[in-house]
Amino acid sequence: MARPVWSGVITFGLVTVPVRMYSATEDHTTHFHQLQRGTDDRVRNKRVNERTGKDVGYDDIVKGYEISDGEYVTVEPEELQDIAPGKSQVIDVSGFVAADEVDPVHYVRAYYLSPGGEQYHRPYELLRAALATTGRTGIATFVMHGKEYLVALRAGEDVLALHTLHWADEIRDPREELPELPEHERTGSRELRTAQQLVESMSTTFRPQDYRDTYEERVRALIEAKAKGERITPEEGPPEATNVVDLSEALNRSIERARARGGGRGGGTARRGGTGRSGARSGSRGAGRSGSRGAGRSGAGAGRAGDGSRAGTRAGSRERPREGRRKSAPKKTSAGRGGPPLEELSKDELYRRATDRGVKGRSRMTREQLAEALGASKKAA
Repeated sequence: MARPVWSGVITFGLVTVPVRMYSATEDHTTHFHQLQRGTDDRVRNKRVNERTGKDVGYDDIVKGYEISDGEYVTVEPEELQDIAPGKSQVIDVSGFVAADEVDPVHYVRAYYLSPGGEQYHRPYELLRAALATTGRTGIATFVMHGKEYLVALRAGEDVLALHTLHWADEIRDPREELPELPEHERTGSRELRTAQQLVESMSTTFRPQDYRDTYEERVRALIEAKAKGERITPEEGPPEATNVVDLSEALNRSIERARARGGGRGGGTARRGGTGRSGARSGSRGAGRSGSRGAGRSGAGAGRAGDGSRAGTRAGSRERPREGRRKSAPKKTSAGRGGPPLEELSKDELYRRATDRGVKGRSRMTREQLAEALGASKKAA
């Protein structure tokens, strides 16, 4: 059972709802210790007075703000608490906005809120239901661990979720920060219509459990291989940038490939253990439900635009010179499935299937070797 990271009350109008706050996410990153090279000796970080070189105890450390070179103003923890009396225990809702008004760039971290006790279940549920039925998000501020946060209060299917937000002055303006940005694409251009059609052909439903951290899997595979004295084959480099001259051809081929694969797909089909916990399902289903109506309407409009462009795409494909076409060699079919040929699958997908089939030596195989090994395993079966 998780432990609350904060407890207090939500206030909106004259209503006060006691709540407890829990972290909604956890880190699955592999953590390393620092060792001195050539030994198994740990490297430790110490708090040292830079002038005397002596260790400093935690209780003897205070916060200091440099106001000029070498001159500091020191601040005690109690002084920071004194300047925010009462606010440290209150999530003060100042108003409710449409959920899509909050740009995702503002979101920082997610938390779940639970009622502060059984006697507060009804006001808690009334607030959750009101947010869910109106499609609104509460905007509030509160203080935690000596820092004030701007937060968004949202309704999940069963739970209230709180998201910390960046303040306005923390968001960078891309027009000022980026060295260059292209002009907006001309509405109605052939390339734009084809790109819209590609987006529609790859449309899918977001299922978080279909995606996995493949880099983290490679890190763990590297550790396992080194522990056994084995070696890992380096991954292939990133694909080359699309040539502007070949952009239309690349878009059309991408559409054909997406259709062959049956539309949009997730980043993998393997599910990470633990993603099916009730809390995670509650938050994701609720968030999906509140935003799906608008997405459905915009998707329908885009679909009509895409349908209108298919004729132009087909006409464009007929204009290609016949001598440029080649007969494709027989392709390996997806092992035991009616999906795309093995040679069209990414290395990540091939590695996942090789793992499912228990192919030995897969961690050292290239993409082509994985496809051959899967084809051989299918024949053997």
